[in-house]
Amino acid sequence: MAARQYFVYHHKIAPTTDHRKSITFAPPQFGTYILWMDLLLNIGIFVLALTALLKASDWFVDSAEAIGLSLGVSPFIIGVTIVAFGTSLPELATSIASVFSGESEIVVGNVIGSNITNIALVLGLAAIVVKRIDLDYNLWHIDIPFLWGSAFMLWFVLRDFHVSTFECLLFLASIVIFLSYSFKNKGEDEDGVEEEPAEDRPKATTRHYAFLLLGGILVWLGAHYTIYAIQEISTYLGIAPKLIALSAVAIGTSLPEVIVSLSAARRGKASIAVGNVLGSNIFNTFVVMGIPGLIGQLDIPEDINDFFLPLMLVMTVLFGVIVNNRKITRTEGFILILFYLLFLYQIFTAI
Repeated sequence: MAARQYFVYHHKIAPTTDHRKSITFAPPQFGTYILWMDLLLNIGIFVLALTALLKASDWFVDSAEAIGLSLGVSPFIIGVTIVAFGTSLPELATSIASVFSGESEIVVGNVIGSNITNIALVLGLAAIVVKRIDLDYNLWHIDIPFLWGSAFMLWFVLRDFHVSTFECLLFLASIVIFLSYSFKNKGEDEDGVEEEPAEDRPKATTRHYAFLLLGGILVWLGAHYTIYAIQEISTYLGIAPKLIALSAVAIGTSLPEVIVSLSAARRGKASIAVGNVLGSNIFNTFVVMGIPGLIGQLDIPEDINDFFLPLMLVMTVLFGVIVNNRKITRTEGFILILFYLLFLYQIFTAI
């Protein structure tokens, strides 16, 4: 009977004329129709969310730059602070939610995965798009030492697979020090020459502040619903839940950095793109680890120190080496993409 039902459902033989049996086969056909409609709906959500993410990133970059310039802040510092922290909000929101839901092991994977993605994918794509990124700011003055310090501090903290309250407070104190040093030097270029006086700076309007707020909200919402749509679409296509969680969360939470950095690079604002990557990684390590760790106990996966944390350290050191000559070439961008492909390969083989 089971074989007969299978063949009838797939139209291999003529359906039975028995009224009761014909009703038996209707619900599966109707259910299949509903599943296809849900799949198309989630594809539509994905397209709309990604479109909103693209548009909002343009508003966010333009408004942040206008406000920062009106305050005498250099474009690089704008990228390191306002843009970088704004685009890292999905990582923070995802990590806090995971602690409240009892899935705190997501926090460490989110931080390490996002940091690798920011350098290997975001910076790699930005360098490929613009062919060559010329830096007008000496990253080794403040930013690279802080970036390297954050990465190695995370490595030492995770060596015993336990994150204490003191270590979380140490993370948050570090981000305060980084911000204070960044803004202390916002009015000077690398030779110590003061920037243009206040009367010569462009003026920020209410519209800039409104679009900064609106753009930041839409970037966050766009990333959230993009993740949701990816998860739903993958479920309908029969991909393993563990694979969905790893790929969707890791890539989805980094979408704002990808979109904002590419948008900035295409518009000739490569300093914001590089500053966004650098600031996002420092923010992820110090804040996305620190705040959830104060909310609840963080579970550290036992295999995190085997490959992914060492890869993050390698990518962080490589970032500093690449920018040592104050430029990032297209060839170096392709090298970063190759590291990202290695990262993805390890994720899929670990499942």
